[in-house]
Amino acid sequence: MKRRSRTWWKTATGLLLTAVMLFPVYWMLNVSFTRDRDMRKSPPHWVPVHGTLDGYRAVLDQQMPYLATSLVIGLGTVVLTVALAAPAGYALAKLRPRGGGVIGFLLLAAQMIPGIIMAMGFYAIYLQLGLLRSVPGLIVADSTLAVPFAVLIFTAFMSGIPQELIQAAQMDGARALRTFWSVVLPMSRNAVVTVSLFAFLWSWSDFVFASTLTGGGAHEPVTLGIYHYIGNNNQEWNAIMATAVVASLPATVILVLAQRYVAAGVTAGAVKD
Repeated sequence: MKRRSRTWWKTATGLLLTAVMLFPVYWMLNVSFTRDRDMRKSPPHWVPVHGTLDGYRAVLDQQMPYLATSLVIGLGTVVLTVALAAPAGYALAKLRPRGGGVIGFLLLAAQMIPGIIMAMGFYAIYLQLGLLRSVPGLIVADSTLAVPFAVLIFTAFMSGIPQELIQAAQMDGARALRTFWSVVLPMSRNAVVTVSLFAFLWSWSDFVFASTLTGGGAHEPVTLGIYHYIGNNNQEWNAIMATAVVASLPATVILVLAQRYVAAGVTAGAVKD
């Protein structure tokens, strides 16, 4: 009986804390359907009594180019991050080059550099190369945030792959590249999904690089689109919240679909047999 009582209280506490954390998300949805004339009612409507889709119509009319640009940047960042980090993680985990420990330390240190410092460096470089206000330039910049983390994830995951499989492939005549492509990478699916998800989320939500390197260009991501929209329409809160809802949907859907792979990828290498 006491155990049931304790379980009930734990469940109730968990539900209460979850409701508190998710309330801003619910209120964002509520406001996105609320009419302008009902926005300042006191007490406010806890549900959109007279719901409207005007905010979402405004999103479709004005924000779709920003969303498309963010999607291209996010997918490009994922491809570049996996292409660079997977071979690097394989090398550190299985080939064990000299100075591997130093490289791992440098990867950790790289994640401590403030984003604004990196943005200033990229600005100076891109100014010379003519890559300012370009989508490829932003893809490269966003990848610098994801690659160090991705290398560490791949290294931890690939360290858990049995060495016997690597040796069997080598006995069959496979070189290091063939072993990586045909044996190690297919077995690292969870790590690939984890890295891809975090790389996409980082690029999708980036504002510092976007405002520094692409501000004022022809192709801007959705974070800048929302920023401009708030400045131009600071009274149309249903449209602003509708924009936030639409911008959150791709990341939310991807996170829900990939959560089991992410759990396996993040915990890889944490337990040794």
